[in-house]
Amino acid sequence: MTTEIKSYVHFHGAPTKGKILMVAGSPAVSQQTGWPIGFWAAELTHPLRVFQEAGYEVEVVSTEGGALFMDSYSNPTDASGYSAHDVISLGYLQQPAFNELLANTQKLTEVNPTDYDAIFLVGGQGPMYTFRGNKDLEKLFAAFYESGKPSAAVCHSTTLLLEAKTSTGELIVKGKTWTGFANAEEEFADQAVGIKIQPYRIEDEARSLKDTTFKVAEAFSSYAIQDGNLITGQQQNSGAAAAVLLVNALAK
Repeated sequence: MTTEIKSYVHFHGAPTKGKILMVAGSPAVSQQTGWPIGFWAAELTHPLRVFQEAGYEVEVVSTEGGALFMDSYSNPTDASGYSAHDVISLGYLQQPAFNELLANTQKLTEVNPTDYDAIFLVGGQGPMYTFRGNKDLEKLFAAFYESGKPSAAVCHSTTLLLEAKTSTGELIVKGKTWTGFANAEEEFADQAVGIKIQPYRIEDEARSLKDTTFKVAEAFSSYAIQDGNLITGQQQNSGAAAAVLLVNALAK
């Protein structure tokens, strides 16, 4: 019996395989907490590492363009120490090119979907305000999805899927199995800070939809689902898993 393993890791010097578009929410202020909010670091950096190691060029755009804001608790250098374990994000923050990328993003309406092989939505606290009801982002995501390209969303960025529709007017998640931030995870976060953080819960709203299956795994475990070319990840610990599914889909 023999076992063979082929890694997704890209060998240095090999040609670039293609281009992936990552979309993050622009800075906002939570109407629930009053906190400045944006993207969750690990939901950008962990997938970014997977994509770059697999040999893909990555472009990051945002809902409004300009500088991005990292949710404080996701910053590995934050005084809270909540994400001090996140050495991947810490490593990226040492790179001038990465910080320049965060300082100056294009607006999502300025990109052409035909220039990219896949789309990946970055989560965080911001998307609950900047993604939900964002018709430009819904249209962009649907353009990738309907063209058969891998289309991924993780954590709170999956709020887009509560309303995003295809050109025929049907929800993208109709007939699909998918995941997103779980009620148990929202409850943990609310209890930790002593207030209700989010204006609504994705799991509650997803389960109220017809003709779709929303699934969650153990709270804060790595969990990602691929159903056709739709890929979703449960929360910040699932970004890399969702990214690997996306890379594998591109390899087929």
